[in-house]
Amino acid sequence: MKHRKTDAGTGPRAVLPGVYLIDPCRSTLGFSVRHGVVSSVCGTFTDLAGILKFDGARPTGFEARVSVRSGSLRTGTGRRDAHITGPDLLDADTFPLMSFRSRGAVRAGDERFRLHGHLRIKDIELPLGIDLTLGGGAPGPNGENHVGFVGTAALRRSDWGLNWDMPRGSRDVLTGDTVKLTLDVSAVALERAA
Repeated sequence: MKHRKTDAGTGPRAVLPGVYLIDPCRSTLGFSVRHGVVSSVCGTFTDLAGILKFDGARPTGFEARVSVRSGSLRTGTGRRDAHITGPDLLDADTFPLMSFRSRGAVRAGDERFRLHGHLRIKDIELPLGIDLTLGGGAPGPNGENHVGFVGTAALRRSDWGLNWDMPRGSRDVLTGDTVKLTLDVSAVALERAA
């Protein structure tokens, strides 16, 4: 679908202001982390939900509250998934949800923003910045507004206490500390376009 645009200099497009729900069927949260010296382990979380608020008059007033089910992690290997979601790392049985809540945004270009907020993993909540690019906004077939964006972030898993298999020296060939996150989000407005 082709997205309708307004003047990029005014921030989010005219169709964007409002409160939106993340569409879990059309949204993904991916991750990658170095494993050994030659490859990365990549995966996705398949169960995410959230509410977003766009203010067209004040684009930096973008707000987000997102939750992800820790046990929904998929890497393509069931045994690895069970280990990552188990007690050594995410401990999904004890801490079933990870969450992010924004506290502000800064413009970084015509359609780009740096979203500042706090990420909670297990019982640790720390600041996290997410680089976002608005992909567009358009009315849907039933008159509801849709919006899309992509984002990236990086975090050190050790900051959240996820220390299993951490490198202990420059020669260790273990799992890296830096986790790269990728977001591809589609959201639908709670109210229909006027």
